[in-house]
Amino acid sequence: LWPWLLASSGLSALIQLVTLPFFPDSPSYLLIQKGNEEACRKAIRKLWGEGDHQSEIDDIMKEKGAMASSKTLRVLEVIKERSLRWQLYILMTVMTTLQLCGINAIYFYSFEVFHTAKFEEYLIPYVSLGVGLCECLSSILCSTLIDRFGRKVLLWGGYTLMCSVLALLTMTLSLQHRFFWMHYFSVILIFLFVVFYGIGP
Repeated sequence: LWPWLLASSGLSALIQLVTLPFFPDSPSYLLIQKGNEEACRKAIRKLWGEGDHQSEIDDIMKEKGAMASSKTLRVLEVIKERSLRWQLYILMTVMTTLQLCGINAIYFYSFEVFHTAKFEEYLIPYVSLGVGLCECLSSILCSTLIDRFGRKVLLWGGYTLMCSVLALLTMTLSLQHRFFWMHYFSVILIFLFVVFYGIGP
């Protein structure tokens, strides 16, 4: 089953490869990069149907004007630019915490936790698949929540809940030899951690 599961990702790539030539070019690309307003209008009509789309074209023209007035910076220039300093700090903090949040450790040790929880050997790959499915579904849920709560709330909430789950997971793993039900609690916490990771960071 696993070879077929791994090969299934190639199916979506094949579908994209076959259908991509039939997709229209981006209207903003046609107008900003190519300077072809007629092709831009044609692409807009193909994407959004017939109608007056002048306001969208005006927005793209404003974007083109803003891009023309702004200077493209190199990496060192971005680091030295004072006006971009806070954005750079925020970006570095978010990316660093994303790498060090513990999701890789959870995925790496989840097999051992499931094994300790007395799951049958043949069931463990399916439970691991369920963990990945949880992350996928929570990421989809995040796309609906982000408009309502905003990115900052989801980041703070996600990291706070992940820290709490990791603290509880450390406790349950330490006590799993004393209480038999701690194994199952650890499994639940792994699923919760992955869900909070998908919703937050």
